[in-house]
Amino acid sequence: MFDKVWSLVRRFDQPQRYKPFISECNLRGDFQVGTVREVNVRSGLPATTSTERLELLDDVQHILGVRITGGDHRLKNYSSVITVHPETINGRPGTLLIESFVVDVPDGNTIEDTCCFVEALINCNLNCLADLSEKIASGKNPTEIDHIQVKAL
Repeated sequence: MFDKVWSLVRRFDQPQRYKPFISECNLRGDFQVGTVREVNVRSGLPATTSTERLELLDDVQHILGVRITGGDHRLKNYSSVITVHPETINGRPGTLLIESFVVDVPDGNTIEDTCCFVEALINCNLNCLADLSEKIASGKNPTEIDHIQVKAL
């Protein structure tokens, strides 16, 4: 399962596979550190686009770093680092994913409001990633799985 999760997370060019609020992604670059992606955001969020830069991609340590550089949203100076680790859960092989982030607090918001919003997005993404990984592990062809349904936050 660990390898399946990492294979999805590392795909900077396909965040919409497990991030349900992203409808489309266009890559500018060669899939190396410094590559930029333009993503279109589905309705339901206070944004329509986001420009994001690949900061770190380490296939040995299983680390992905992304920084938002633009877009019509309020997540200014946002960056995140995701690490993926093999883990034993209830005696069975599993995967532990840790996502940490930093972001400026927009004018008119509190630290708590900003963190709550970002954490809700992250939790939704992680739930969808878990669902997709389990479907792939159960033998479903990943090309037949278009998207994951958005779960209630």
